[in-house]
Parts: sequence; C-alpha cells; structure tokens
Amino acid sequence: MLKFALIFLVVGLILGALGFGGVGGAFVEIAKILFYIAIALFVIFLVLALLAGRAVT
Repeated sequence: MLKFALIFLVVGLILGALGFGGVGGAFVEIAKILFYIAIALFVIFLVLALLAGRAVT
C-alpha cells in the first residue's frame, strides 16, 4: 500500500512539474489517502498483535 502511495506521489509531482496541475493534484490526493489508509491498517494490526501476544502468554 505504501508502495502505491509513493508511486502516485511521484507521478503527481512529475505531472505537476510538467504543467498538468489538475491531474497531478488528483494523484497527490490519492497518494495521501493511500498513505492514511496504510497508517491506519498498521496501527490496527499493531494493536491486534499486541493483544494476541498477551492472550497467548
């Protein structure tokens, strides 16, 4: 997921530098959304792993 966010960010920055601001901005917004989803999933799985680890011991 972070890989796709990075790809969208780079493509958006390149498009913005080439003058395609609208499309570049859309790509950057998609990259931000993917980044926040990846961070949320990381936190959820981290909490689940910590809770599962305590239940086993």
